[in-house]
Amino acid sequence: MNFNEFGFDPRLLEGIEAMGFETATKIQEQAIPLILAGKDLIGSAQTGTGKTAAFLLPITNELLFVKENKRIKALVIVPTRELASQIDQHMEGLSYFTSVSSIAVYGGTDGAAFSKERQALIEGADVVVCTPGRMIAHLNMGYVNFEGLQYLVIDEADRMLDMGFIDDIMKIISYLPEQRQTLLFSATIPLEIRELAKKVLTHPAEINIAMSKPAENILQLAYVVYEKQKIPLLKFILQSANEHIILVFCSRKSSAKELARDLKKSGMKAEDIHSDLSQDDREKLLMRFRNRELKILIATDILSRGIDVENIDMVINFDLPHDGDDYIHRIGRTARAEESGVAITFISQKDQHNFAAIEKILEKPVHKGVVPIQFGETPSYNPLKQSRGRGGRS
Repeated sequence: MNFNEFGFDPRLLEGIEAMGFETATKIQEQAIPLILAGKDLIGSAQTGTGKTAAFLLPITNELLFVKENKRIKALVIVPTRELASQIDQHMEGLSYFTSVSSIAVYGGTDGAAFSKERQALIEGADVVVCTPGRMIAHLNMGYVNFEGLQYLVIDEADRMLDMGFIDDIMKIISYLPEQRQTLLFSATIPLEIRELAKKVLTHPAEINIAMSKPAENILQLAYVVYEKQKIPLLKFILQSANEHIILVFCSRKSSAKELARDLKKSGMKAEDIHSDLSQDDREKLLMRFRNRELKILIATDILSRGIDVENIDMVINFDLPHDGDDYIHRIGRTARAEESGVAITFISQKDQHNFAAIEKILEKPVHKGVVPIQFGETPSYNPLKQSRGRGGRS
């Protein structure tokens, strides 16, 4: 379906063309008409399906015909600073030929950035993209006026649930007018998200875009190892691929920091990126990574969703992700733009049962590589036995 079939304003179509969009994705085809019709919506779709444009395009189109100025008309709540910045940039491109304004409101910045946000909130940017904590900081100071709000978008709802933001979201919603159109997007729809939807949406339509499998051009490989073998094996792989751009995922900030320090001591040029860094420092690291100036980036799951870096040659799961969704999001950082890529996962003894669950989602086993003999004996892959060894739970 072409974008001119939605009946968008010519000014918006000009922005769509400038962004290089040609045909709508599945989520866009299904969501845009419903949003234009004024329906509340639950959209189940993962990152990479085009859901950002699925809500930005119809909202921007409708705001072109709203005469009221100096009011916040749309609020988009997201879990991370990176996603807030990315959606704001997306919005800036799509609305370039229109009069619709936007601002990203998120923490980790200096006082000048906070003052800029404050001014925009007082004057009434059309679209505000925010992280929960930063928005609450502004709300507590009493100058944010949501009386003219027409649209609320809750994006990556399951991720915000995992990060403990649901109470913050409900607090923000308490400041919003009851008469509004609410859109909720989530990669998965667990029971807690269903309960949230019942509280904040009115007779919503529902769209489910099936979770896609990893791209066929991703070579998936796993190594079954003892925990103490992970760092030596990682160094071996990195040294063997020293000209490649590699993203390494750790489960915790502390692990990412320790791993980066260890690699640097070994003479490797590696950096760690996580929520403890300022937004400016994180953006500088990502820019170096995009430009291939930095070859090894150690990250927490803050980068598994919503980050657009197209030149990553290899993703390594140093720590196993929590579930299949996270696994697919992580390895989906490579093999973008129809390029090929490699995804390597380390499976420690305690991870075997969880990795078997991931393989079930993938509907096929991931090839288990042979660990070089110099690293010593490795465990066998027997997830059922490992599960029983932790108390017999399946």
